[in-house]
Amino acid sequence: MSEDRRTEEDDRGPGVSHLMFTVMEDLLEKLKVLEYEEHVLAKHNMKALSRHYFVSNPYVASNPGEQFFMFTVMAAWLINTAGRPFTQPQEHDDPNATVSNILSELRALGVKVDFPPSKLKGGSGEQVCYVLDRLAEEALKAKHFAFKRPTYPTETTEEESVVEDDAELTLSKVEEELTEEPEDQEETAIDLEVLKSRTSHNEPDQSGKPAVILESTVDAAEWNLEVERVLPQLKVTIRTDLKDWRVHVDQMHQHRDGIKSSLKETKGYLDKLQDDIAKTLEKVSSREKYINNQLENLIQEYRNAQAKLSEAKERYQQASGGVTERTRVLAEISEELDKVKQDMEEKGSSMSDGAPVVKIRQNVTKLKQEVVQMDIRMGVVEHTLLQAKLKEKNNMTRDMLATNILEDTAGSYA
Repeated sequence: MSEDRRTEEDDRGPGVSHLMFTVMEDLLEKLKVLEYEEHVLAKHNMKALSRHYFVSNPYVASNPGEQFFMFTVMAAWLINTAGRPFTQPQEHDDPNATVSNILSELRALGVKVDFPPSKLKGGSGEQVCYVLDRLAEEALKAKHFAFKRPTYPTETTEEESVVEDDAELTLSKVEEELTEEPEDQEETAIDLEVLKSRTSHNEPDQSGKPAVILESTVDAAEWNLEVERVLPQLKVTIRTDLKDWRVHVDQMHQHRDGIKSSLKETKGYLDKLQDDIAKTLEKVSSREKYINNQLENLIQEYRNAQAKLSEAKERYQQASGGVTERTRVLAEISEELDKVKQDMEEKGSSMSDGAPVVKIRQNVTKLKQEVVQMDIRMGVVEHTLLQAKLKEKNNMTRDMLATNILEDTAGSYA
């Protein structure tokens, strides 16, 4: 059974064994929406279901009988909630009949079932979670309930809040400096009346656009001096966030620089290692050539000796094949010789032994006795035959005398 389950998981994917955990969690949420605590648990005096109650978990001890009864109770309640009448099963009912009735109601609701009913008798597993989940969906449809997308509140990002806080701090510092330096404030203050008089000559028309092009009369040098004076106080400090893409980009640049520096150092070592390996290979090849030149005569002698050895092995195989054949022929001749010897011994023993003569005499005696018995039987048969003939002759004579008497009597009457 475990092998079948393993092959089934291999066919459908590695995440199938964890799918029923998700299905069970969704099922529990649907049961809570249907208020199963009031309609089922309180009625049958049962405990609340855990998040993985109907999941087949080998590491957690479970009671299959209790799980199967809970499954049948929940299935019957969901079928009734879906609008179909279904009798509440009892503990003494036949499990096969109960499971068949539940699957029949599930098919009647339009749900496809492609597994045998025996998968539900354990009270837990993927099929049990699937059946209850589909029944819960049908019950929610009957209640006209549907899950909607969640609405999330709009929140300001942390970076924007930090910028606003820093901007407030900067503005407060600017205000302090302005209060501390009144003389500079008088010098750099902008006259609002002059600004209004400047903008009044360029009033916008009905379309909202100014009548003429605005031109600035501020001295650029004074503007740059003012910017340089206020610039140190307007710096915005942003707290680093590990999830920010800028931090990741900086890390990528740091890693790239580290890789480049390490690559330069490593490349030098690798080039040196490559040169050492090339020199070593050249030494090995030159040494190999020198050894081959020195041992060429010995290698030739070894090849010749190996050829002679192969020829000797071939002759040995041929000779051993002839010896095997001759051994077989010798065994056959020896067997025939043993048979001839046995026959000769039997004939010699029969010639020197008187047992056959005694047997012949006994047989002759038996034949004589049988001949005498046959003669006696033949005499008895002949005597019986003679008696029968005499009896038949007397009967014929008696019949003839009776016939003559009758004829004579008839003649006398005539």
